[in-house]
Amino acid sequence: MKAKGRVFKYQDNVDTDVIIPARYLNTSDPQELAAHCLEDLDPEFSQKVQPGDIIVAGKNFGCGSSREHAPLAIKTAGVACVVAATFARIFYRNAINIGLPILECPEAVDGTDAGDELEIDFDRGTINNLTKGRVFQAQSFPEFMQKIIAAEGLINYIRNEC
Repeated sequence: MKAKGRVFKYQDNVDTDVIIPARYLNTSDPQELAAHCLEDLDPEFSQKVQPGDIIVAGKNFGCGSSREHAPLAIKTAGVACVVAATFARIFYRNAINIGLPILECPEAVDGTDAGDELEIDFDRGTINNLTKGRVFQAQSFPEFMQKIIAAEGLINYIRNEC
C-alpha cells in the first residue's frame, strides 16, 4: 500500500478535542465530523484538504479523550496517513481499528514542512519527502495490521475473514 499527498503540519500534543471539538460529538455522521475536523486549530483545514493528503505532527498526537470520532473525522476528510513523532496509545489503536494508517517517525517530522509532498510505502515503512529529496524510515506495519487497514478497518476485516 502507498499514499502520496501534500503535508499539513502541526505541533506537539494535538488532542482529540482539537481534532474534533466536543460540540460536534452529537453526530456520528462521518461527513459531518470531517467538515469540522481540526477547525479550532486550522479553521480552513476541511476546505483545503484533498484526498490523499497527509498530516505530520509532533509528539503525543491524539492525546486526550478516547473518542473514536477523532480518527474517523481525519480519515473521512480524505487524509491518507498521519505521521507523528509519537501517538497517544488509544488514538493509535482507534486509528488502526477504523483503517487510518499512522506512522511514528520523529525524523520525518523534523525533516518535513507544511506543503511538502510525501510518498509513503506502508509495506516498507518508508516516507519519501519528494519536495526535499529525503527518505525516512518508520516501522512498517505487521501483516495483520496491514490487512485491517486494507479492509478499511477492523469490523470490515472481521467480516471478510468470517
